[in-house]
Amino acid sequence: MNIMDFNVKKLAADAGTFLSRAVQFTEEKLGQAEKTELDAHLENLLSKAECTKIWTEKIMKQTEVLLQPNPNARIEEFVYEKLDRKAPSRINNPELLGQYMIDAGTEFGPGTAYGNALIKCGETQKRIGTADRELIQTSALNFLTPLRNFIEGDYKTISKERKLLQNKRLDLDAAKTRLKKAKAAETRASQLNSARLEGDNIMIWAEEVTKSEQELRITQSEFDRQAEITRLLLEGISSTHAHHLRCLNDFVEAQMTYYAQCYQYMLDLQKQLGSFPSNYHCNNNQTSVAPMPSASSNVIGSSALTSTSGLVIVSPSNLVDLKECSGSRKARVLYDYDAANSSELSLLADEVITVFSVVGMDSDWLMGERGNQKGRVPITYLELLN
Repeated sequence: MNIMDFNVKKLAADAGTFLSRAVQFTEEKLGQAEKTELDAHLENLLSKAECTKIWTEKIMKQTEVLLQPNPNARIEEFVYEKLDRKAPSRINNPELLGQYMIDAGTEFGPGTAYGNALIKCGETQKRIGTADRELIQTSALNFLTPLRNFIEGDYKTISKERKLLQNKRLDLDAAKTRLKKAKAAETRASQLNSARLEGDNIMIWAEEVTKSEQELRITQSEFDRQAEITRLLLEGISSTHAHHLRCLNDFVEAQMTYYAQCYQYMLDLQKQLGSFPSNYHCNNNQTSVAPMPSASSNVIGSSALTSTSGLVIVSPSNLVDLKECSGSRKARVLYDYDAANSSELSLLADEVITVFSVVGMDSDWLMGERGNQKGRVPITYLELLN
């Protein structure tokens, strides 16, 4: 019974406090009550914390979109995370594409040029898929998790203490308002001193003023204490920025590793595909090229097909002739090529260079020359000129 009485009294007290705060807040909004302003330093800290929270959420969400573009997959991962269970491993898009290429190449025949190329492309896509998986795991651990911990941990604590500070400020302002009203009533009562009743009234308001002053001192002390707690928490935002900076460096390093791996994988694949024998070549302008005739054809023989622009599309017999020729020829570069080492020459699409063969050089390469620069260039990147 006593416990029930205590709960009822506490509920009534809490309801009274809530009502007092609501009245004070409403009067402030209507301009009918004074509002205690926070000091400028605390206001700046609050603004900085709010700004940090907003941009951290935006960066975190967009990073999740970058790492996992599929919204359904993101929702599934979110549900498993809330259930504190590990999400099932799923094949990613590069791995799926790689598997399709490998299966197609196997069916077409690994012994065929196209089938072999598909298999090699598929293997490279699978390696890219593995690198993509590693990027997601590293970024989630070193970048997304610290950002999420701030939003769900530190900032929630800051928000809780900020709300308490708001309540303490409302209590303080309500106490100030009550004291102001009590003093005003006491002044009016002191002016009416003709009757004994009014003398009693003066005593009542004097007691009310004393009570209001004591309440004001208590609420002021509680407000100052809560403001100090909130300030200490908010000053930790600078440390949060420093921590997030380190996490950002880790994220950039993870991306750098990922893109470097992908670049190396594709560079190796490009070289492998460039060494395949082929009866056709294409350039960046998507010029249509007719299939080259067989070696047994006497109509064109081993000559090149001449386009309307006067350029010659390289055929296998052209390349053989050029390799056996001791002179030099002009050639147009079909598409960009980045030299893998100092012995090779980097190429830009559509530029014209001088090429010639060197005794003992691999059959897939020629020596290229551009001004004072010289180095090996892949034959498959070239288009011989008349």
